[in-house]
Amino acid sequence: MGRYIVGIAGASGAPYAKRVLQGLLAGGHDVKCVISEAGRRVLEVEEGLLLTGNTETDHPDVLEWLGVKSGGTQLEMLHHRDVAASIASGSFHTDGMVVVPCSGGTLAKIATGVSSGLLERAADVCLKERRKLILVTRETPLSLIHLRNMTAVTEAGAIVLPGSPGYYHRPSSVQDLVDMVAGRILSHLGVDSALLKEWTGPEPPAYADQD
Repeated sequence: MGRYIVGIAGASGAPYAKRVLQGLLAGGHDVKCVISEAGRRVLEVEEGLLLTGNTETDHPDVLEWLGVKSGGTQLEMLHHRDVAASIASGSFHTDGMVVVPCSGGTLAKIATGVSSGLLERAADVCLKERRKLILVTRETPLSLIHLRNMTAVTEAGAIVLPGSPGYYHRPSSVQDLVDMVAGRILSHLGVDSALLKEWTGPEPPAYADQD
């Protein structure tokens, strides 16, 4: 099984983070999770999940939120100010990292190498060690600053994956839209899941029988 980092920053899109975490844990992977202060606020507003910032006491609440009844030891919560944590070092191997959602401010810090906390430092480590880094941006519309920062992180080796679902699979619920984006994220991390429906082309048209 792999070892992955999930960072949650202060942008709209908490349902994406939830589904990605569920997918990683369901696959039996080890997950290191870092939530910024703004990320905690987003989780409260969008998911009703109230966290204190104490990773030890928040851990069972996060597991309950995810609906994880077993395998909870696979998830390790790391404080965003703990810059001495394992994932702050390149010597600690991981198979990839995703920041979901990724705010414009977090994008800017990663693009310029400003590691003000563990989340940005872990992303910086992924870039310098040439490991997979996915940034699920959620700003709209985009300013020139956002676009230039996206270019910078892409040139540095990151993947910018906007939280923009498609509709060709004919979604019937909001959850279908969330699952599509989460499935794309997991796919780019190299993790198999049943969330993403592979496009195999449109259904052939039905022609009436003609004599």
